[in-house]
Amino acid sequence: MEFDPGLWAERSRLAEVAVLSLAFYLTVVILTRLSGKRTTGQMNNFDWIITVAVGSLAASGILLRDVSYAEATVAIIALGLCQYVVTFVLVRSSTVTKAIKAQPTLLLHKGVFLEDAMKQTRITRAEIESALRSEGIVDPAEANWVILETDGTFAVVPRGDIAIDKAEAMDHVEKPESLPGGAARAEG
Repeated sequence: MEFDPGLWAERSRLAEVAVLSLAFYLTVVILTRLSGKRTTGQMNNFDWIITVAVGSLAASGILLRDVSYAEATVAIIALGLCQYVVTFVLVRSSTVTKAIKAQPTLLLHKGVFLEDAMKQTRITRAEIESALRSEGIVDPAEANWVILETDGTFAVVPRGDIAIDKAEAMDHVEKPESLPGGAARAEG
């Protein structure tokens, strides 16, 4: 087996990578701490995009010689500020929220699988059944609703007598115009 000099880096470059790794680690930890709990909670699409982008920028700043620590840090901070502005606006404007943020989607109603919603969200019956089992429900008829939340998690509401149009927490959930059993969609 021949020695490949491209496999190994110079010691000075390895030390540089180690120092930059520590610097970016501290930078990301500090920025995460400053941005609050939302950053590390269940991620929605925007949070996921920021996470992937920050990881890519940090890796670029660590490994690419032509990307300085300052350049990568400024880019990470700029993305963090964009995320802050977007969440600031989303919290204050329902119009903007409706335009750019996905709504939760009803996938199961009173034990009936909503096939159109499942196709639209690319969720299988097996995934919904798994969510039911994780809540201790083994028969779909025992569930009032299963909702795909905006962060990709499932919310399971056990069977009860409440109508969907009377359940305030269901107002912003995407539902079909008519539901099985004759229940009409509540406008919200």
